[in-house]
Amino acid sequence: MDGFFSGETDTWTMLTIVAMACVSVLSRSLFFISQKDWALPQWAQRGLQYAPIAAIAAVVVPEVVMVQGALIHTVLDARLFAAAAGVAYFFWRKGAGQVVLGTIVVGMAVYLPLHVGLDW
Repeated sequence: MDGFFSGETDTWTMLTIVAMACVSVLSRSLFFISQKDWALPQWAQRGLQYAPIAAIAAVVVPEVVMVQGALIHTVLDARLFAAAAGVAYFFWRKGAGQVVLGTIVVGMAVYLPLHVGLDW
């Protein structure tokens, strides 16, 4: 293999790596170096409230409705029933403690028998 693993990394590549590291460290440390208090604008704070749920949806939804990059072709898929049971539990117990753990447990309690027992 040529390049990085053979010990023949050229000067421009090393310079680029060092420069990118410096820019990254500097941009991340500006908040700590500054003497003034810094606050996010109200619109940014409001947007950050929705970031976790948007990230979870972006990861979970494709896993529920797709198989190997294609949409599922049958409703007899254990993931659909598990997701429906988890969502139903979430809205039923909304405001109660441990609602996230309960949602996961209910979803898995529906998924495992359907997937393992019925081979869905």
